[in-house]
Amino acid sequence: MKFKYGKYIPSLADDVDMEELVSALSEMLLSSGFQSPYGDGSIDGDRTMQALHDAILDALLNGGLLPDDVLEQLFGEQAETAKQQLDELVQQLMDRLQEAGYITPSPELQAERERRAQPGGGGEGGEGEQARATFEVTDKALDFLGYRALRDLLGSLGHASAGRHDTRDMATGVDASGAPKPYEFGDTLNLDASATMLNAVTRAYRSGDAGAKVAIGYEDLMVAQGEYQSSCATVIMLDCSHSMILYGEDRFTPAKRVAMALAQLIRTQYPGDTLHVVLFHDSAEEIPLRELGRVRVGPYYTNTREGLKMARRLLERQRKDMRQIIMITDGKPSAITQPDGRIYKNAFGLDPFVIRETFSEVSACAKAGILINTFMLARDYDLVAFVRRVASMCRGKAYFTTPHTLGQYVLMDYLDKKTRTIH
Repeated sequence: MKFKYGKYIPSLADDVDMEELVSALSEMLLSSGFQSPYGDGSIDGDRTMQALHDAILDALLNGGLLPDDVLEQLFGEQAETAKQQLDELVQQLMDRLQEAGYITPSPELQAERERRAQPGGGGEGGEGEQARATFEVTDKALDFLGYRALRDLLGSLGHASAGRHDTRDMATGVDASGAPKPYEFGDTLNLDASATMLNAVTRAYRSGDAGAKVAIGYEDLMVAQGEYQSSCATVIMLDCSHSMILYGEDRFTPAKRVAMALAQLIRTQYPGDTLHVVLFHDSAEEIPLRELGRVRVGPYYTNTREGLKMARRLLERQRKDMRQIIMITDGKPSAITQPDGRIYKNAFGLDPFVIRETFSEVSACAKAGILINTFMLARDYDLVAFVRRVASMCRGKAYFTTPHTLGQYVLMDYLDKKTRTIH
């Protein structure tokens, strides 16, 4: 076998860090239908290869992914040559994103079969075909974006505590941090050897049986105490009504990013905790965590009561010390599912019937011992009063925030459980 060697010619793509590129493309990869005026979940241009090409080009030119000397080298040449080199560079990066497993092509199989069945349909489709070609974001990309979101949010919070949720109670755990106590049935057998021996010697001396040997009895056993660390079951409720992308602002994509960061935090720092995600719109539905990054908004009303009911049922099945609902919304309750399955809708003002039924479900959550923390992305007077009443009924908190500060509030609240007495 013969090998032929040639001179290594470096590529401009070698200067681009793939993880930084994926981070720069996060807004596009996590898009929630903001580009569609109807938010119907259809492909509206933000999942095509052409849109990916344009996003990468913008990240290269404006995102600081290429060193300044490389940019000067590119634009120091003729305009036509620079354009051709940039197009080649973008295509190389698109190929590398696929090779690294961050995206995968999503061809329309039926449309492709019909195209090939037509006379002359076997040829290349040109630019029009590329514009119709779409891609899917992989689980690897979503997991990485969740990790980066968590890192960025915790970095803005400063040094966050790692580990499990601390409380003010004591338990017989492995890490001793309190005075020893007499052993009781059910305690973790984490013996305090010195205290146990001292009890045995003292008892033998008082009974006059002191000798060369020390007999340890059941009543002598002392166990070390550690701080009781509780587990938490959380349901994050995401409002995916159409108002989340109205008024020139995408509120749903930051909410998805926060939920992904929270899932990453629980998986790495709180392995005993559980997290479920419930979307509420005309009705409510639970989605798998792995599908969170792909969720889009729709032209829906806001059925807060149905979302709370589903969240309560999920939490009632969890045998955890702490059970909480994190509700992220920007609008008022405007829909109710009636007993016969029909949905009553009223988007004008705070409908008394809708509000009454919603408060009834809030009361049911309070009776079940479920905490509701509401993160409101709006500051209307009536909505503020509604959210504050929800918080007071469930001993929860009401946060009035923006899409830019939402993640800091949510993660800080989750990490701050040690300042709250649980038992």
